[in-house]
Amino acid sequence: MTGFPEPDQTPDGPAYEGRLLDRPDEEVVDQGVSFDITTLLSRRHVVGIMGAGVGVAALAACTPSSSSSTGGTADGSTSGGSTDAGTGSSSGSSSGSTSGSTSSAGTDTLPAEEIPDETAGPYPGDGSNGPDVLEESGVVREDIRTSIEGGDAVDGVPLDFTFTILDMANGDVPMVGAAVYAWHCDAQGRYSMYSDGVEDQTWLRGVQVTDDDGRVTFASILPGCYTGRWTHIHFEVYPDASAITDSANAIATSQMAFPQDVLDTAYTLAAYDGSAANLSQITLQSDNVFGDDGGELQMATMGGDADSGYTATLAVRVDTGTEPTAGTMAGGAGAPGDMGGDPGEMTGGGPGGERPSGGPGGEGGPGGTPPDGGPGDGSDAATTAPELESASA
Repeated sequence: MTGFPEPDQTPDGPAYEGRLLDRPDEEVVDQGVSFDITTLLSRRHVVGIMGAGVGVAALAACTPSSSSSTGGTADGSTSGGSTDAGTGSSSGSSSGSTSGSTSSAGTDTLPAEEIPDETAGPYPGDGSNGPDVLEESGVVREDIRTSIEGGDAVDGVPLDFTFTILDMANGDVPMVGAAVYAWHCDAQGRYSMYSDGVEDQTWLRGVQVTDDDGRVTFASILPGCYTGRWTHIHFEVYPDASAITDSANAIATSQMAFPQDVLDTAYTLAAYDGSAANLSQITLQSDNVFGDDGGELQMATMGGDADSGYTATLAVRVDTGTEPTAGTMAGGAGAPGDMGGDPGEMTGGGPGGERPSGGPGGEGGPGGTPPDGGPGDGSDAATTAPELESASA
């Protein structure tokens, strides 16, 4: 007994839940992300039909109220104020289907503009710069605190973060069935699959498919802060389940920022050693990703606290009528896993070079000399952060 689900043998080959296996010689759990997502959508459809009434009541009861959350402002502090987002009743189709009324992840605030296109950075894990987690079965998951294969959860303050994907070209109706890939560093500033010692780990990376409200939610931890960048979470939006296997299919690539008062509180904890010092060296205005508007369009709305855990929500308006302008940066960065590393200073070369190194207190220590290397370490002189406004980790 393997404990894995067994396929049904049909005249056309092995099948699972009525669908032929993409990889007939491998286990059901090893069919890849596209098969996983299709299975998830099929089950969601069945559950929706069987329990529509119960589901609507449960969702209504679980929706966080705007009065209990705080929205980040451009100066990095939180505020309870919000503006009326209105509702969208128009219908239409885009790459991801749209339906229902506009929702902004439990808040009343609708961003004034489209989510800014940003770099995916040098550690995306989507196959565009080395390893590709999107090829792995099991990457479709809500809880990303462990590696896909299991193991211990990463240390840090619990964080449940939710994106609501809205179709800006069709009246900001929710995009239903869009796939969202999210990833970020751990409390020590390390990226799984890249940083020294965790190259074989896949924690803090996962995919979810938007529901009828355009929402996806991930169970994670609050990221740490490494030198040269404001604390952030990366994400890519894909039009549908089948598109997730190629990073070039992303229709939006961006990053979510966090309010300073939340970070100041969490970074007093031992798990975030070095983060407070790194955060003190940068502002939202000086960050080479959020600096254009101080993170106004990418600032999370927060709830909870450092003791019980936080929630973060972000409404993501995607203009499906325009071509995305961002994506992964070829070439490397300093070591995010070393709290003294500076991802804002990039070296020459292309992907596939030396891995980022260390953890807190590695070469240079917090605020110390940035270590050499990172993927694609070359011999050219480093380029400073202001010259790489759209090419940071």
